[in-house]
Amino acid sequence: MADSTGSATDKGLGLTLGLAALATLGALAMLIGAPEIEAAWGFGAAVIFAALAVVAIHVWD
Repeated sequence: MADSTGSATDKGLGLTLGLAALATLGALAMLIGAPEIEAAWGFGAAVIFAALAVVAIHVWD
């Protein structure tokens, strides 16, 4: 029988791409709200979603 040698799933890739898109939106919010508190919230969102994207690709690897 032929077995698959790769263990990557589409769930991990899809979740990573979705979280990366949210991180990009957070970075854009940081750029748009530059000197205001919204920039801080955008930065926080970008960092959290980027970290979750890295976790997602490793958990479902």
